[in-house]
Amino acid sequence: MNTRTRNTLPALLLASALTLIGCAGDDGDDGATGPQGATGSTGATGATGPTGSTGATGITTLTVQTPLSVGSAACPDGGVRITTGPDNNRNNNLDAAEITQTSNVCTQPNARRFVRLSTFAVCRQITEDCNDSTETSAEIAAVSEDGLTVIYTDSPTGQIGFVDISDPRAPEAAGTLATNGEPTSVAVAGRYALVAVNTSPDFVNPSGELQIVDIAAGVVVRTIDLGGQPDAVAVSPDRRFAAVVIENQRDEDLGDGAPEQSPSGFLVVLSLTGAPATWTRSDVQLQFPGMTYPNDAEPEYVAINSRNQAVVTLQENNHIAIVDLATASVVNDFSAGAVDLEGIDTLDERPNQIAQINALTAVLREPDGVAWLTDDLIVTANEGDLDGGSRGFTVFNTDGLVVYESGNILDQIAARVGHYPDRRSDAKGIEPENVAVGSFSGDDFLFVNSERASLVYVFDVNDPVAPLFTQVLPAALSPEGVIAVPSRRLLITASEVDDRAGIVRAAIGIYGYRNSTATYPSIASADRTDMTPIPWAAMSGLVGDPMDAETLYGIEDSFYRSNRIFALDLSTRPVTLNAEISIKDTNNVFAATPVVTVPDPSVASNHPSRVAVFDQRDLQLLINADKTVNIDPEGIAKASDGGFWIASEGNGSIAAAEAGRPILSLNFIFKTDANGVIQNVIRLPDNVNAAQFRFGFEGVAEAGGKLYVAFQRPWTVLGDALDRVRIGVYDIAAGTWSFLLYPLDAVASPNGGWVGLSDLTALGAGEFLVVERDNQGGPDARIKRLYKIDVDGVAAGGTLTKTLVRDLLAQGDLTATGGLPPEKIEGSAITLDGIVWVVNDNDGVDGNSGETQLIELDTVTALEAEVPAT
Repeated sequence: MNTRTRNTLPALLLASALTLIGCAGDDGDDGATGPQGATGSTGATGATGPTGSTGATGITTLTVQTPLSVGSAACPDGGVRITTGPDNNRNNNLDAAEITQTSNVCTQPNARRFVRLSTFAVCRQITEDCNDSTETSAEIAAVSEDGLTVIYTDSPTGQIGFVDISDPRAPEAAGTLATNGEPTSVAVAGRYALVAVNTSPDFVNPSGELQIVDIAAGVVVRTIDLGGQPDAVAVSPDRRFAAVVIENQRDEDLGDGAPEQSPSGFLVVLSLTGAPATWTRSDVQLQFPGMTYPNDAEPEYVAINSRNQAVVTLQENNHIAIVDLATASVVNDFSAGAVDLEGIDTLDERPNQIAQINALTAVLREPDGVAWLTDDLIVTANEGDLDGGSRGFTVFNTDGLVVYESGNILDQIAARVGHYPDRRSDAKGIEPENVAVGSFSGDDFLFVNSERASLVYVFDVNDPVAPLFTQVLPAALSPEGVIAVPSRRLLITASEVDDRAGIVRAAIGIYGYRNSTATYPSIASADRTDMTPIPWAAMSGLVGDPMDAETLYGIEDSFYRSNRIFALDLSTRPVTLNAEISIKDTNNVFAATPVVTVPDPSVASNHPSRVAVFDQRDLQLLINADKTVNIDPEGIAKASDGGFWIASEGNGSIAAAEAGRPILSLNFIFKTDANGVIQNVIRLPDNVNAAQFRFGFEGVAEAGGKLYVAFQRPWTVLGDALDRVRIGVYDIAAGTWSFLLYPLDAVASPNGGWVGLSDLTALGAGEFLVVERDNQGGPDARIKRLYKIDVDGVAAGGTLTKTLVRDLLAQGDLTATGGLPPEKIEGSAITLDGIVWVVNDNDGVDGNSGETQLIELDTVTALEAEVPAT
């Protein structure tokens, strides 16, 4: 039978993660690997009999993985229910009458998990504090055979880097080595690193070399000409062979960027017998009649099994080849084929909207990374390129038969954990980039890197034809390389994107296999009625439920249309996002808000008649046809009558504040009922709106019959000093505004930037908790702090006094799970039992790794006790 799998997210995400306080437990040291024993000889292979005729297509077997929540009768700690059966009616759904087998995989409370131990920013090779804007990269990584050194390729700087991971929780820069070209890949053979280097002057005259580097000495001991532009390199498990993909990539700016473009690529096979000086080379051509572009192979990736067979992906050709390295000959080649997809999002709306309700047929896989699951099974990461991208991974046998297809599972998991890159919906979704396989403590695992979701998906492959999803791991932006290091129970990723101005640094991620509950994700969503996960990201505000200590409410910002309020169940780990409430203008309250009527609203928003006013066209664009709204919610508070207050930040600045950003929306406070229906709209006074600066409303809180709303940055046109930012005070009964001034900390980041406010939370008795932050992340982050203010006795226009409650950076809250500090600490809340929660905004996974940390701290009283007196 053919096997097709439909998957939903296992409850391992919904039941097994740990509150993000402190560090994950460890079950032992990460000692060095002992010496490797010699490899025995391989026996002769018997002759293969003739291939039989192809039989009739059988009934497809479906496998469905369903989450079991914590407390379920079958699995008290949560788990997965697996149901299988034949699709007798061929409707691509496993109906109740078709189920032939049901089993439960329960979460073990003390089971081993992969947890992130640390993240090494590549800029630390330049200066320890990363105070340098040089663009770096970490694209492909390898690990020395003793497991103590990571070697990675850094294409922008033309060098390889070394990282000492003797202590995987505290990696150290160990230097770099110039390659005099663009390093594209690296692998390790004994004491040597084999570095593929592109030296091509142009696409028409490709050239490259393999540099053999003595790892301990940090010197090149031999250079081998490769005869073309190299990409991936792999070394056989017995270290007898190496294989180098010669891609000879096409010029994507030539014509439409499509093949065929000469010269074609090929595979270089190296015999590693003896010292590097005696290594020999053979070339294998990879041009097959069944390929889409038979005269332009453009191979992409290579991996080698214990039989010394290399599998090569030819991505643009949607083709796979198997090469016997001993004879340097092709033993099989086959198409990677196509897949039908359902339950995915194929539309790139602006503003964004995740709706995993679409389907695609006959999507070419176009695989990129590849690995051997066994000597007879290969697994591909189906990134796509020209005409494909099936958003998943596939397990093939060496005859080319598909034995497992992941379908929509990767896209749906990304949506569930807040990592779905909606701006890639019309392209290739999460774009699986690479795969790795490793055996840890007797269990086999598959790791799948997503380039666009910046996730590593972990699958149990003890049954290699039925991978079982177990967890996701967060990575720095755009992980390319991934390598398992079972000897030290480590996993290594390499993330290539580096842009200091964009608050992104290239990094090496280091993960350990430990006796621990999972530390990621911190939030995972439940299903909608259509059985797709509630999609979410860009969590911009938080508030506790005044009646329920186990409930928080969050809100998404302007990255998404049809803005929603989220209910978060704090009784589970990870926290479960179990409900969504759309904000709606059902009664046309917002539609009736006053606007400036312009003669011709169809002209561009930067037209002189529209640039400085909120007009009828601006308002029209903020209300969708179904009465949902398209605003910029940045703050949320529970109203005393049971509804919500929503603070929506204005869009655009008057020219005196910031030219070139037309006014598209004012700052609004929306009062909604408990179902999100707008009941009232509150605006700033006209003279304040006339000085609008786009860094407006952030957090909002209700206390004593008044609303308090934090502005993010000073509005200088109003005369605000750069070190003072407004907190607006709105008297609900009187309908009047007044303002207080909050003293900002001075900019402290070596990368400059600004400091502003993100949220405020009412504590009672005139006191508020305030989130103050800079706009820097990673090594440049300096200010991520919680302060307390007291408004009692401070007259309108007066300056508040603030008291430090907690420094989230100094206390290690933002790095407790081994990552770099996020930029946008946007939300804070206090639950009924006095626990403080904070969350970061992941920008909707746009130029962002997507990592969201919902962090539980402690009671305000306890936190204050931790702040030393000054």
